[in-house]
Amino acid sequence: MKHVLLPMLLSAVLAAPAVQAQDYPNRPVRMLLPFSAGGGGDTLGRILAERFAAELKQPVIVENKPGAGGTIGIQSVARSTPDGYTITIGGMSTHVLSPSVYSNLPYDPVKDFVSIGAIGTSSILVVAANDFPANDIAGLRALASSRKEPIQYGSWGMGSTGHFCGEVLVQKGNLKLQHVPYKGTTQVITDVIGGHVDVGFVDMATATPMVTQGKVKALAVCTQRSPSVPDVRSYKEQGVDFDRELNWAMYVPAGTPKPVVAKLSSMLEKTLAEPAVVEKLLGLGITAHYIAGPTHEKANEADIKAWKAVAQEAGIKPQ
Repeated sequence: MKHVLLPMLLSAVLAAPAVQAQDYPNRPVRMLLPFSAGGGGDTLGRILAERFAAELKQPVIVENKPGAGGTIGIQSVARSTPDGYTITIGGMSTHVLSPSVYSNLPYDPVKDFVSIGAIGTSSILVVAANDFPANDIAGLRALASSRKEPIQYGSWGMGSTGHFCGEVLVQKGNLKLQHVPYKGTTQVITDVIGGHVDVGFVDMATATPMVTQGKVKALAVCTQRSPSVPDVRSYKEQGVDFDRELNWAMYVPAGTPKPVVAKLSSMLEKTLAEPAVVEKLLGLGITAHYIAGPTHEKANEADIKAWKAVAQEAGIKPQ
C-alpha cells in the first residue's frame, strides 16, 4: 500500500501548481500598493485593477500599505504566498532607489519578485516660479555660477526620486545645488511659488497641471522627455549625460507559477494597448510602454547599479 500511495502523493504535490494555474483565478485578487491613497501610484493601481477585474472575472481589491518610502508594503508582498493572488505595483523608490540607499532592506528587489512587466515610463519635472531668472539647465548653471551660495532645490524627501534627479544635475550637469527635503510634493510646489526655495523636483502627476495652468514653469524633465509636457527638454537634450528611464512596473512574489505570470503579463500588455488606458496614464505623466518581465528585470539590475553610483557620490544615506 505504501508503494502505491507514495507515488500518488508525490504526483499530486507536483501537479498542484499546474492545477492552481489552470484554475486561476477562482477567488478575488489583492493588489497591495505601497502608496498612500489618492497619490499618483495609487491612481495608477486603481486604473489597472479595474481593467484586470474585468479580464479576470474576479474582483481585484486594492489595499494601500504605505510607509518608509514604500518598503513596508513591498516587504508584505515579498512575504505573501506566491500564488498570483497578491500583485503589486513598484516604482523607482521601491525597486531601484531604495536598494541603492539601504544596505539592509527587508526584501531583495531582484530575488524576491518576478516582474509581470513594465507599465510605462515617467519623469520628474524641474520647476521654478514664473519670475525665476532661469528657463533651462543652462540658465540654471549660469545663475548658480553667479551666486556665492548654492541654489536650493526642494524634493519630497531624502532618497526620493526628486532628490536623486537633483544630485544627477550636481554630478553630471556641473551645478552648485543644495537639497532641501520636504514631506510632500505639494509643499515643494507651494514654496517654489512663494519664493522660499529656488527650484523644485516634483513628480509629473503633481507638477504637470501646475505647469499647464501657468502657475509654475518647467526647466527640464528628469530624465526622459514626456508627452505630457512635450515642449520641455530632457536632461540629455540639455547636455546632461544621464538618461536612465524611470519605470513603473507590476510584480508578484518570486515562486509564482509561470502560467499565472504568463497570464498576468498577457493581460498587462493588452491593457496598456487600450487607448483609454493610455490617455488616463498620460494624465498622470506616465507614458504607457509595456516591456516583458525578463527584459524589464535585466534593465532593473542595470538601473540599480547606475543610481547606486549617484547615491554613493552624493552621500545619500537613510535618515
